[in-house]
Amino acid sequence: MALTRRQFTGRAAALAGLATVAPLTPAFANRNDQMNILCWEGYNTDTVLGPFRKAHPGATVKAESGTSDPDMINKLRAGEIKVWDLINVNQPWARDQLYPGKLIKPLEKARFMPYFDKMLPDFAKPYPLAFADDGNLLGMPQRFGPFSFVVNTDKISRAEAEDQGWKLFLDPKMKGRYGVLTYDNWNIIHMCLTAGLNPFKPVEGDDQAKFRDVAKQIFANSKLQSADMTAMNTALINGEIDAYFTGGTYTASPARLDGASNIRAITPNSGPVGGKGGVVWVELTSAVNNPDPSSLAEDFLEFVQKPDICKQVAFAEGTYNPIAQMGNPDVMAKFSKEELDAIQWDSLEEELSRSLDYEVVSSYDALMQIYTESRRS
Repeated sequence: MALTRRQFTGRAAALAGLATVAPLTPAFANRNDQMNILCWEGYNTDTVLGPFRKAHPGATVKAESGTSDPDMINKLRAGEIKVWDLINVNQPWARDQLYPGKLIKPLEKARFMPYFDKMLPDFAKPYPLAFADDGNLLGMPQRFGPFSFVVNTDKISRAEAEDQGWKLFLDPKMKGRYGVLTYDNWNIIHMCLTAGLNPFKPVEGDDQAKFRDVAKQIFANSKLQSADMTAMNTALINGEIDAYFTGGTYTASPARLDGASNIRAITPNSGPVGGKGGVVWVELTSAVNNPDPSSLAEDFLEFVQKPDICKQVAFAEGTYNPIAQMGNPDVMAKFSKEELDAIQWDSLEEELSRSLDYEVVSSYDALMQIYTESRRS
């Protein structure tokens, strides 16, 4: 299985894919007839881009899907700021990296703020991570989801899994009964939480020893390890495992939509960071500070707020996710009962209340070394 969107490394120092993409080299004439978006999968599909191309006949609209947030950011740092018009990455990067680095530019509030009014309550406030400290609007939120772990509720009840939280994977009775979905950065975040640590603060000294102990135990007692979420869901369904470490709505939703409603993403009832043990990712799409900008960039940002296109974004590429625009009744009307069940709409609000916003892992390099050693052993 190819590297997926949730396997991003989570560190600004990551270096990958710095070469300019030749087919997208900008032509500085008629830029208002061009739009290039660097994005996670979904926005690059024909179901999203096709209608936009139809609405802008004659325009050249291209997209490239990234393999990590830092990879995409480093493309801009390496000179591709002249190539791209929009960038779609997870929530900490716009405010902490892209805007301070002058890689993105503020959006026009008069044009885009009204869309927040129809978003889900957590985003309609409006969502704070979409704004810079100076008040500028940096991007529009859309897809999001809780991301912790997944169980087969025929074997481990939802109530038990939520109550035990990360301690579930330290229970001796779970030895040989779970898998590890090897999304490395997320594994590190979740192993910190399992060890009672805040992954978004420096992890040093004795805390690193706690992390090491947990990492060794998680890997040693797992039955299987794979970066293939389909393989993990299959193992859950056929009874090979009862749970997998690292997963969420994003990974469980395909199985659920296929009828396996006993496959459920779990957000712990409590945890070590302000009482919270879950983590939620949120995508923001921002306008690149291209020196020769295209007006189609902001047009596209408005376009993906349309109810029909919102649905296409939410249910793209074989994984299904909630979107901020589901606060709009016209958007909600696009989802069937089965689709809402696939993304666990019934528990979404309470799961968000128990989740931290995803941030950059402060001690990533040191923890990654420990993690790698533990996995190899």
